[in-house]
Amino acid sequence: MTRMDGCLHSRAYWVSKSIIAWNVDMLDGSCYLYASKAAALSFSNSGIQGHDVEIKLEGDNDRLPVNVRYEFFHAYCYETSDGKCINATGLQLPGVLDELFSYDGPLGAVFSNDSVSVHLWAPTAQDVQALIYSDPCGVEPIDIVKLEEANGVWTSIGPRSWEGCYYVYEVSVYHPSTLQIEKCIANDPYARGLSADGNRTLLVNLESDGLKPEGWDDLAVEKPDLLSFSEISIYELHVRDFSASDDTVHPGIRSSYLAFTSQDSAGILHLKRLSAAGLTHVHLLPTFQFAGVEDEKYKWKCAVLWGVPKGSYASDPTGPSRIVEFRKMVQALNRIGLRVVLDVVYNHVHASGPFDEKSVLDKIVPGYYLRRNTDGFIEHSTCVNNTASEHVMVDGFRFDLMGHLMKRTMLAKLQEAGTPGPDTVSPPPSTMNTDSDDIQRNSIDRMRGIRWKNLPEKKMDSALVGEREKLEVKAKSMLQGLLKEKSGVDGSSIYIYGEGWDFGEVAKNGRGINAAQFNLHGTGIGSFNDRIRDALLGGSPFGHPLQQGFVTGLSLQPNGHDHGSKAATERMLAVSMDHIQAIPTHMVHDNLD
Repeated sequence: MTRMDGCLHSRAYWVSKSIIAWNVDMLDGSCYLYASKAAALSFSNSGIQGHDVEIKLEGDNDRLPVNVRYEFFHAYCYETSDGKCINATGLQLPGVLDELFSYDGPLGAVFSNDSVSVHLWAPTAQDVQALIYSDPCGVEPIDIVKLEEANGVWTSIGPRSWEGCYYVYEVSVYHPSTLQIEKCIANDPYARGLSADGNRTLLVNLESDGLKPEGWDDLAVEKPDLLSFSEISIYELHVRDFSASDDTVHPGIRSSYLAFTSQDSAGILHLKRLSAAGLTHVHLLPTFQFAGVEDEKYKWKCAVLWGVPKGSYASDPTGPSRIVEFRKMVQALNRIGLRVVLDVVYNHVHASGPFDEKSVLDKIVPGYYLRRNTDGFIEHSTCVNNTASEHVMVDGFRFDLMGHLMKRTMLAKLQEAGTPGPDTVSPPPSTMNTDSDDIQRNSIDRMRGIRWKNLPEKKMDSALVGEREKLEVKAKSMLQGLLKEKSGVDGSSIYIYGEGWDFGEVAKNGRGINAAQFNLHGTGIGSFNDRIRDALLGGSPFGHPLQQGFVTGLSLQPNGHDHGSKAATERMLAVSMDHIQAIPTHMVHDNLD
């Protein structure tokens, strides 16, 4: 038998309440499940010590049940535990957590007339407390509240005077990366506001009149008309870069959300001309809280919290200014005839583990929200810390690499919400582009940071999913249920699209049917098209930078790069023309160019 460090690997899958799958040679011995509430397991010559629970497992040499093989494609070759105990391993728990503790109720902070309640899904936690602070920098909390658990959800009810205060959770939970019970300090994953440094969650009610620009509640009826998704034309830009060097914008609001409200600036006048010429959407590069820089600086790194606007683009990163000014930006763009697309990047997060201050999800339910390989270590194919959209409570994360999301995640939510209309578009990949009017407002208002079910409360128009291979049907279904009368958003006008690249651990449906290009036919979900992009520009993201294409001079202005014989060049041009004529040019995306 191996030493205890073998449990740093989690090679067995607890796929349902009665089945554990482990790819291990099972000889004539026995197999046991051991558990310790204090994480005190250890090995000795006489066996495993320090356990509170010992369960002998019954072997089964048959293949796993069909429903298990469908949900755990990557565990397809695994057999259920049986035979001689010649090895030891930790367990990957998402399967059994989904079966026993999946939840569809309120999460985050919920405001009523006389109280504020907080709700956190953390089924593996042993204890959860909320530390309430009167301001973003106070050393001592004004209150420490113990949350009560019911079926994996921890809840506490406090006074309405909590509104405007800050809080963090202290979660006592076993963490597989350390093999210890850790006390993790984390933001609320369903946060709608943050302190300037991003280390505390602001208790903010998005329905408060003080957070709504004048006319905000009527924005849904003011949105620019969109008769068909085939009319969509998208302009991608960065909030900071839009006005950072624009001398016609007041210096105090350059590089900010409010720069879009400067109606006579050079940038806005340019957007007005583009709108008059047929531009329909502005695609904003990530505007949620991301890490890598302080809120006083500018850059684009990886996601920390998707439900909170980035503070560096606000006049004051502390308090609710970022919410109000973000809404003013969306409103201003809508009023010049442009819908807004949010790039949501749900496919990965910046940090993991129990100690990194930017880690959130992996502190709340360690080993659940982030996709693991067959040894139990986090996958990083999207960049870093891949999210696991195949799990029930993770469905519908970022669309940036939409192919890294499950197809059912992209479609199911829309189906649950209502029947798609004639202009319905399926959800994108990992980044999410939506008409910002509808999607943006809803996302800032009510969208849960890690679940699509709350998206209806934003006012965005499109969603961009970068890696849609892993997205499924849920996002689209949810959006279709949004009605102007009920949610302030017309879900049928929200366009979902993204990067349908098929690579990494999800390639060829390795973790389930993903939202890659070849799986999206007939879904109404848009995908970036690398074939037309490469035909126009030449080469590919991985080819020689001097390789030319149809619009970069391959035929008329050769640059000296060896493109082969004249016959080869003519063939390249002919193939390029076929791609360009067959596919709308507005589907070209320069993310990987």
